[in-house]
Amino acid sequence: PEIPASGCPANRTWVRGTREALSCLATGNPEPTVVCGRHGLGDSRDTPTATPSSEPAPTTGTDNRDPAQATGNVTRAHAGTYQCRATNAHGSAVRNVTVAVEDGPAGVTVRALPSANVTRGSGFTVDCGAEAVPAPTYTWALPPAPNLRLAADNRSVTVTRATTANRGVYTCTASNRHGRRAGSVVVRVDESWLVVLVALGALGAVTALGLAVAGGYYLKTTACKKGEYNVRDAEGSSEAACLHRHNRDNRGDIFGIQLTQP
Repeated sequence: PEIPASGCPANRTWVRGTREALSCLATGNPEPTVVCGRHGLGDSRDTPTATPSSEPAPTTGTDNRDPAQATGNVTRAHAGTYQCRATNAHGSAVRNVTVAVEDGPAGVTVRALPSANVTRGSGFTVDCGAEAVPAPTYTWALPPAPNLRLAADNRSVTVTRATTANRGVYTCTASNRHGRRAGSVVVRVDESWLVVLVALGALGAVTALGLAVAGGYYLKTTACKKGEYNVRDAEGSSEAACLHRHNRDNRGDIFGIQLTQP
């Protein structure tokens, strides 16, 4: 028997979740029987092979396929190298087949680092990841803000000096030729420290206003008392009043008088 390359491609690509069949055409007389199995295992217990409805075995001619067996959907476990052996009464032929399993994005993870609760003025990064073969590409739906920077591979977004414009939903979509999937995270920008600053500023303004009013009142009530006054004759004035008498040390008496400008 022989297994020509045209009837048994050495490389196959399957998509996870679909139904596939590992089959090879062999030539020989009498018709050879073809059995495929994991390389090195010597059997076909986990080998997806042709189903009767999709890959019927020919009943005439010199070609033959591996035995038809019902299979489930393709999983990543089906990736690997298989060996197909064609056998008849005159001998056998062997051909290796490598199967690659591809799939669309799964398990999209979107994270805000170091946290989704951000303090105003600080920086953060939103990271996106997904498992897929081939590797996915990434696109974003972001809050409109001028301080966003995408990484070269589009897997992350960096925000510097966060403001209220940076809060909202960050959505990442991973896609390849087999499909697409999205994930999101909500970022909140905390402005509590700004509220405290505003309150302190308001308190400072009220305090300054109070001091200004008190200063104005002081100036108003004392302005009329500025100037020169004649107090030398206070003792003989009819308006003078004796406040205190000193009998010791001959200090004399202390008088008080309503002051008026000369």
